[in-house]
Amino acid sequence: MLVRLPTPPRSLRRTVALAAVVTQAGIAVTGSVVRVTGSGLGCPTWPRCFPGSLTPVPHEGVDTITQWVEFGNRLLTPLVGVVAVACLALALLARRRRLVALAAAMTIGTALQAVVGGITVLTGLVWWTVALHFLISMVLVWLAVLLVAAFGEGDAAPRWHVTTPLRALLATATAVLAALLVAGTLVTAAGPHAGDAATPRLDADIPTLVALHSGMLVAYLGLLAGLGFALRAVGAAGVTRRRYGLLLAAVLAQGSLGAAQYATGVPELLVSLHVLGAALVVVAMASLWAGSRDRGPVPAVTEAQPPGGVSVARTAEANRNGAPTSA
Repeated sequence: MLVRLPTPPRSLRRTVALAAVVTQAGIAVTGSVVRVTGSGLGCPTWPRCFPGSLTPVPHEGVDTITQWVEFGNRLLTPLVGVVAVACLALALLARRRRLVALAAAMTIGTALQAVVGGITVLTGLVWWTVALHFLISMVLVWLAVLLVAAFGEGDAAPRWHVTTPLRALLATATAVLAALLVAGTLVTAAGPHAGDAATPRLDADIPTLVALHSGMLVAYLGLLAGLGFALRAVGAAGVTRRRYGLLLAAVLAQGSLGAAQYATGVPELLVSLHVLGAALVVVAMASLWAGSRDRGPVPAVTEAQPPGGVSVARTAEANRNGAPTSA
C-alpha cells in the first residue's frame, strides 16, 4: 500500500526531523526543571499520577504546583512520541531502508525512555535511573540529528571529507564526549538536586566527581583542539569547518557554565541551562560527524509511484535513456 502513496516533500521531511531534535532535547530540559524544583514525585505513581487518577488531584502532603510541574513534563511524552512516529512514517514513505532504520531506532528508544521514566518514579528517583533517563535522551538527540542529515542525502557508501586518521580522531572525541556525559550524571547524582527531598544521593565525594568530570572536559577539549588544527592543515570542506566551529563554541560555553555552577553553589536555573548545553553539544557533535562525509544526492527513484507501480522518477529516467518503462 505504501508504494501507492507519494513521497512527502523534502521540506516536510526535514521539518519533522528537526522537530524530533527539538522535542528530544526539550524533554531532557523540562525533566531537569522537574528535578531542580523538587517535583520528581509530584505524581508518585506511573502511568497514573495518583492511584485512580491519571491527572493531579488534591493530595495531602503533595503540593499542587509540584504535581503539575511533574504532570506537565509527562504531557510532553506523547508529543515526543508523535513526532518520532511521524519520522518513521515519513521514512517508510521514502522507501529507504537507512531512513527506516534510523527512525525506527528513535521511535523504539522513545518508547523505552517512557518506560525508564516510569521505573524512575516507581523506584523513588534512584540516582542511576535518573542518570540513565538523561543518557538515553542524549542518544535519541544524536539519532534525530543523523535523521535530519539522512533525509537530505542519498544512500551511497560514505565519502569522507576527512582522512582516515582524522576519522579516528573524530571517533575518539565522540567516545570521550560519551564518557564526559556519564561523568556529568555522577556529579548530578551526588549533588543537591535529587528531584525530591527524601531521595538518597549517590554516596561519593563531590569534589572528586567534579575533578573527574572536569578532567574529561579537558581531554575532550584537547581532542577538539587537535581536530581543529588537523582540519585546517588538510583543507577540510567548508561545511566541516563551520560545524567544527559551532561545536567548539558550544563546548566552551558549556564548560564556562559548569564552572559558574560550581562556583555559585549549583543554582537551579544554571542546572537546567547546563542540561540544555549538553544537548546542544550533542547536536553539534552529531552534526560535525554527519557533515564530515556525504552519501550523494537523495535518490530520484524514491519519489512518488502511481498505481501502475512504476515511479515517476524512474519513468522519467527511462525516457531519457530511451528504455521501456513497463515492469
